[in-house]
Amino acid sequence: MKHSPAKVMQSSQLARLAGISVDTLRYYERNRLLPAAQRTFAGYRLFPPEAFMRVQMIRGALSELGQIFTVRDHGGTPCHQVRKLGTEKLGLIESQIHNLQSKRRELKKTLAEWDRLLKQTPHGKRAGLLEVFAHSKEKST
Repeated sequence: MKHSPAKVMQSSQLARLAGISVDTLRYYERNRLLPAAQRTFAGYRLFPPEAFMRVQMIRGALSELGQIFTVRDHGGTPCHQVRKLGTEKLGLIESQIHNLQSKRRELKKTLAEWDRLLKQTPHGKRAGLLEVFAHSKEKST
């Protein structure tokens, strides 16, 4: 899975990175699947880094819909398949929630440790907060 880019991109950059055409990107934008892009003075579209993930989600959803419609078009009843997809989406969301809760716990522990260090550190002196953070990351990997 590709990671989201870190900076604003023009249409051609986003399209290339996402593996779609610029026309497809414009189609997504016109149909409000993507939020309207900001424009440069020259009229070029500028997309935020989050747009890449959004395009990936759109492509995945279209693929799933295509499979469902293929079954329907051949006289099938994809209801169980649709239900299974819903269950898979719920599992993905629950996994993401679990990961976020874990990260929240880690950050709360780090902040508590930083507060302890700051109380012990004379004003104007370095407390080494970033070093503590890096050390805690080494232990968790």
